[in-house]
Amino acid sequence: MDVKPFNFQWVFFNTYIGGALREAQYHYRLISWMVWDSDGGGKKIERMQGEGELNHLERPSPLNEREKVLIQDSWAKVYENCEDAGVAVLLRLFVNFPSSKQYFSDFKHVEEPEELERSAQFRKHARRVMNGINTLVESLDNSDKVASVLKHVGKAHALRHKVEPVYFKFLSGVILEVLGEAFPEVVTADVAAAWTKLLATLCYSINAVYEELGWTSLSTSTG
Repeated sequence: MDVKPFNFQWVFFNTYIGGALREAQYHYRLISWMVWDSDGGGKKIERMQGEGELNHLERPSPLNEREKVLIQDSWAKVYENCEDAGVAVLLRLFVNFPSSKQYFSDFKHVEEPEELERSAQFRKHARRVMNGINTLVESLDNSDKVASVLKHVGKAHALRHKVEPVYFKFLSGVILEVLGEAFPEVVTADVAAAWTKLLATLCYSINAVYEELGWTSLSTSTG
């Protein structure tokens, strides 16, 4: 199957313009299926982003007050099940994009999802991811705090962990998919649109940090 290059990052995000959550999930799954079918392992989608190059993203518009409330109210429900939700997100990331496991030395060689789910280190990292999102959500009324948090995350993942920035886009898509499936009564189309804008802001801001640092893709990261 010959798959022509496409811009994955906004195919998923832009689906919400005039659409509902289930339509966005369909596009996300379709893209994942196309890539897996054509490359036999979930790798081609990373290479489509450009090896050694950063995609220049457009700055999303700021969240309005209604969108902030929608995000915070929906997140309160999700965060009640912080660890389980985080585990579901990371498991889906590893299943959809197995190359992401290379950045997790404590459990990158664990193959079975059930074994990962039982891993104390895995669950600890899942909580860390969810706590990071929680800090972001709690700070939505403080743009300086949001910028500071995202700058810290970007620097840490670029300089210390050597994570390709494309994985933040993969993670964002997975977060929206999992939350929509696990909390369908909470994640309405309007809520999904608000979350989409927040996660687009996250990707834009972290991408900007990588650009400032003069990021150069590591050849081993997408191979």
